[in-house]
Amino acid sequence: MKTHTLLPVALAAAQAIACSGTPGLADPGGTPGAGNPPTTQLQLELVATGLNAPVYLTAPPDDSRLFVVEQGGRIRIIEDGQVRGTPFLDIGGLVTAGGEQGLLSLAFHPEYAGNGYFYVNYTDLTGDTRVVRYTVSGNPSLADAASAKPILAVSQPYANHNGGLVTFGPDGMLYIGMGDGGNAGDPSNHGQNRNTLLGALLRIDVDSGDPYAIPPDNPFADQAGARGEIWAYGLRNPWRFSFDAPGGMLYVADVGQSAWEEVNAVATTAAGVNYGWRLMEGTHCFNPSVNCNQTGLELPVLEYGHSQGCSVTGGYVYRGSALAGVTGHYFFADYCSGWVRSFRLANGEATDQVSWDTGSVGRITSFGLDASGELYVLTDQGTVYRFN
Repeated sequence: MKTHTLLPVALAAAQAIACSGTPGLADPGGTPGAGNPPTTQLQLELVATGLNAPVYLTAPPDDSRLFVVEQGGRIRIIEDGQVRGTPFLDIGGLVTAGGEQGLLSLAFHPEYAGNGYFYVNYTDLTGDTRVVRYTVSGNPSLADAASAKPILAVSQPYANHNGGLVTFGPDGMLYIGMGDGGNAGDPSNHGQNRNTLLGALLRIDVDSGDPYAIPPDNPFADQAGARGEIWAYGLRNPWRFSFDAPGGMLYVADVGQSAWEEVNAVATTAAGVNYGWRLMEGTHCFNPSVNCNQTGLELPVLEYGHSQGCSVTGGYVYRGSALAGVTGHYFFADYCSGWVRSFRLANGEATDQVSWDTGSVGRITSFGLDASGELYVLTDQGTVYRFN
């Protein structure tokens, strides 16, 4: 069974099953992104060590601090180069953590400076997904743990493929990435079922309704037999997705089953996109394994096979100022093999592909952006690095 496993204790089993071949060998055939791109040096600056299974990094608008999500249920603040001893929030007692479960992401409201709202996505003590809003306390370094307001709950049939990312889009809506619910091959076909929130990218309006409203321009808002929260579907385990507002694009990295990893790119306004799972794994038929009907499916702009890695970690399009010559490049990684790559999207194709030599930093669990648009990577060694 192919998963994106985060904790090192579960990694060996996942790799033994999922990673066939030797990372670094080019795949045969004319599939997008199949060969190894040229390698270029990239310096990483060590920002923090000693974190416990960091899985996400972000920052509020116009805030120089970094907020790091630890899988076990804590949010830590890095300020002036130091990890603060007291967590910003600790909900470890509410979280099931291990394997692919845990506190998985954090999103600050665009008006955080005024309303103090932020949103978290975690698996609760029964293993189900919870999206909850919290409010900062009078101390800007401490959240009010008693301010929890439940926003969304999604039952999970298995312990893996939780997706887990919450982020605000350029339109001010809250987007939530949901995996297919787990087990190998999506046995319940959640990816192609629009009457479940599993296997989908959700879009909700947290500034209207209680606890939220369904935006009227969501593609299935008024359609019988479909959930109005769904913005796109056909996903296996999106780890992660991100918006590039200047380019008007949404990038979704979807972890594959047993052979292919993929990166998708569509316009931010593209509603109702079907990314293909479980009909497709990358650009290849999966179920059925031959002669699948690809009509209306969105196929990836880039894929790579398991001779090069086994679990894609999606990142961001770079729009910062520290790196010269790579503005507009989308950065991504492979968790098992530890490499970092990038490409530039041009006319719907992945061009200018680069493999970045970052040294031995460990397995990359997530990328992050600070308020200035600079790029970071987090590793299973408890470290945070900044791209320089």
